Amino acid sequence: MSRKIVITGAGSGMGAEIAQMLKANGDQVFGIDLKNSDFSADLSTPEGRQKGVDASIAWANGQLDGLVLCAGLGSSVNPPSLIAKVNYFGATAFIDGLFDVLSKTKNSSAVVISSVAAAQPDMINLPILEEYAKHDEAKVCQLLDAQNIGHLAYASSKNALTRYVRSKSIPWGRAGVRINAVAPGAIQTPLLQAGMDDPKYGEAIRNFVPPLGRVGEVDEVAKLVKFLLSSDAGYISGTMLFIDGGMDAMIRPNSF
Repeated sequence: MSRKIVITGAGSGMGAEIAQMLKANGDQVFGIDLKNSDFSADLSTPEGRQKGVDASIAWANGQLDGLVLCAGLGSSVNPPSLIAKVNYFGATAFIDGLFDVLSKTKNSSAVVISSVAAAQPDMINLPILEEYAKHDEAKVCQLLDAQNIGHLAYASSKNALTRYVRSKSIPWGRAGVRINAVAPGAIQTPLLQAGMDDPKYGEAIRNFVPPLGRVGEVDEVAKLVKFLLSSDAGYISGTMLFIDGGMDAMIRPNSF
């Protein structure tokens, strides 16, 4: 019996590659994105998130085996608040909204796309993370737009999301559902290209070369996600797996 898996951000980049790989594996995939997918929903708004969650539940019809959250925006997007709306609040809406239907299926699993940026050292004690933890969307957006730093919005949204994944792994695990995060470094996607072309952040992104000396490919991330969704990863939950060419080790050699 084929598995049923919901993927947000399935219209391009990593999400599209993951969807294609899982379909080739015989899985049924329900893709959600603004365009080029099975269902259109704007995850920057509460209404769009609920629309996507409701459509996913209806499609699953009581059986949801997997959830992959790929929808995300990069640091070049303006206003910065839009980054947090999609990356954090859009993702957590699906984590919360689809838990019940995932918990009704044996060996179900969720994989959330975070980022190597989530683990950078200056993320640990940022005051804005307290507002993310309170789930105060208005306050988070106000603070990000006031500071107007795209990278702060991106990195903080991914850090807060990873914390959320880890916190949820406790009640989810007790219900028999695994949830993990994946932390890509520089992966050849439209999102990365937009960042490299950005006049403000492009040079820093282009110069940030991992030890392996190349950017990653979307199929490499897709293979890791496929593994985490499988029974071969049956004892992995509540963790963040880096797929970054050694970038995190280069930045934080003594932290792990």
